[in-house]
Amino acid sequence: MPDESAAAHPDSFSDLGLRADCGDCFGLCCVALPFAASVDFAVNKDAGKPCGNLQEDFRCGIHSRLRERGFKGCTVFDCFGAGQKVSQVTFGGEDWRGSGGTAREMFGVFPVMRQLHELLWYLAEALERPAARPLHRDLRRALDATERLSRESAAALLELDVAAHRQEVNVLLLRTSELVRAKAPAGRKAKDRRGADLMGARLKGADLRGANLRGAYLIAADLTGADLRLTDLIGADLRDASLVGADLSDSLFLTQAQVNAAKGDGRTKLPRSLTRPGHWDR
Repeated sequence: MPDESAAAHPDSFSDLGLRADCGDCFGLCCVALPFAASVDFAVNKDAGKPCGNLQEDFRCGIHSRLRERGFKGCTVFDCFGAGQKVSQVTFGGEDWRGSGGTAREMFGVFPVMRQLHELLWYLAEALERPAARPLHRDLRRALDATERLSRESAAALLELDVAAHRQEVNVLLLRTSELVRAKAPAGRKAKDRRGADLMGARLKGADLRGANLRGAYLIAADLTGADLRLTDLIGADLRDASLVGADLSDSLFLTQAQVNAAKGDGRTKLPRSLTRPGHWDR
């Protein structure tokens, strides 16, 4: 019998389908979600209306030029693999152009699925943390329960109280955070800056190991050369934050979308589960 408390497989993010595969998606993020003309998007678009750049084959016509054409927001977004799950599993490969009813349901399910897949991402990471071993059995059960929910029917997903489920999972994620951050170097007093307003903060070279930056506003903050190992970054807003030369190699609950929204370079150290954004080289 397998050990329920065993850590997740190193490839669990891929095994769980948590990496976006646009080739197996019907362009859901380009249709289901709204956006407003801003520094992130060149035009306004209502929810349920296809983006003008979406082609008949569900591919983006300006994918390689999104930033140059004013669609920076598209290069930041990450669905955690929810797009292909909804397209190929929930709706069995039937695209939203098939019928109005399918389209409405599909567009409603997509944001629910994205939240479930985001939770799966955090739970999979928590299971890879040796410090959280006392919680591995409960984390595994939460992951299995969340994965089962993600495979429910469209009708069931539309009725799901995803906020309540997030709250249940978050209890485990908070306990995981405490155990992991406690491994920061002895003698350091890690700061609790949960939800703090640190927009534009000058944190160049700061030692933030073990800090709690959950939900912190770090927009345009200068984190150049900062040490963010063992730092809880779940929900932290890193838009335009400078991560040049920063060490996030062992940061906690960091996502690809957060990294995509920030600024970094070849010296920025990221967790092995994430990739360096292509626009960092431009």
